Amino acid sequence: MNKRLILKTLSKLMATESVLMMLPMLVSLLYGETKNAVIFLTVAVINFAVFFPLAKLVPRNDKIYAKEGFAIVALAWIMWAAVGALPFYFSGVLKSYVDCFFETVSGLTTTGATVFSEISTLPRGILFWRSFTHWIGGMGVLVFVMAIVSLSENSMNLMRAEVPGPSVGKLVPRGMKSAKLLYEIYIILTVLQVIFLLFGGMSLYDSINHAFATAGTGGFSVKTESVAYYDSAYIDGVITVFMLLFGINFNMYYFILMKNIKAVFKDEELRFYIGTVIVCTALIMLNVRPLYSNIAEAFRYVVFQVSSVITTTGFVTADFGQWPIFSQMILLLLMVTGCCAGSTGGGLKLVRVLILSKILKNERKNMLNSRMVNQVKINGKVVPPLVQNGVIACFIIYIAVIISSVLLISVQNIDF
Repeated sequence: MNKRLILKTLSKLMATESVLMMLPMLVSLLYGETKNAVIFLTVAVINFAVFFPLAKLVPRNDKIYAKEGFAIVALAWIMWAAVGALPFYFSGVLKSYVDCFFETVSGLTTTGATVFSEISTLPRGILFWRSFTHWIGGMGVLVFVMAIVSLSENSMNLMRAEVPGPSVGKLVPRGMKSAKLLYEIYIILTVLQVIFLLFGGMSLYDSINHAFATAGTGGFSVKTESVAYYDSAYIDGVITVFMLLFGINFNMYYFILMKNIKAVFKDEELRFYIGTVIVCTALIMLNVRPLYSNIAEAFRYVVFQVSSVITTTGFVTADFGQWPIFSQMILLLLMVTGCCAGSTGGGLKLVRVLILSKILKNERKNMLNSRMVNQVKINGKVVPPLVQNGVIACFIIYIAVIISSVLLISVQNIDF
């Protein structure tokens, strides 16, 4: 393993985090939070001073192989979270560093879980940094840095280690160019959402923070009541649309830019994604209809929650804990499957669900006719056996992690 290359790459990553901390520092100054501005500046300077000298290391070569790619991604996430937690800790908004680390990890991984019970009273700079971690982590820390920093002449192995999905489709020949193109699309969609939210009467600060959380599909809000605070059908609608947009494979936007609309309409995962949202929304609407005064009101809250859960964003406009068990179980399943691969959403990814279903279908056919040769195809292309095995392995690990987590949490006697 090329350790010098790993250290050199990590030094650039950590230096980038220092530069990014200047944004919440400026927000803190703008709102008169001088103490927090100093904290962001101090953490950024120390972080830069510690890690940037490693950038002078001379590796034996600049080639990033699979081992280096996975090592860089794993270490980068941990180190970014460890340093990113320091502003929370030194500002005093959380007393325990473990809680600060939890909040930062939740932000960067766009999980959206929080240890804060009251959010609206937090300092503006801290809240901005909290939401900004969602936006950075939405496309992946490595993809973000690849978009702005030259990491390597050949960085596709970083993309493979970072981008969720069975495979990484090259938008353009080089990983760095792919990253820049992805972020151009990402930024455009984020800016568009900010503009639409402003038209709904949301303040610029709130609009930016909610756009960050929507883009990263993480769901950190600047209000304790989440999006429900605004009680606006327009704002609910805008956020619903953009949650769904960020849940689409970003390759589709590239096809649209290249005017290859045919490829978009033929994409099996996209059709499965849209169909799943429509069917689940309809089923839950039928189930919760008696709880709302009219169909329009039921649709407003149901489509928002379905979009929020399938994209793993986590925004809330309704207390779905009061919905019938049938509706809750649908949401639980959507939480597991997630949205499209190559999007900013989490979960198993729908393309894996598609591949697994086709593998099962073929196994059933083989049981009836052992001589029949069946191939698994997605978008008309054969899925190689190696990729199929990877999908099965991912599914097994995914379920194993869920079971292990449930067992560990159950030790504290939390109800099922």
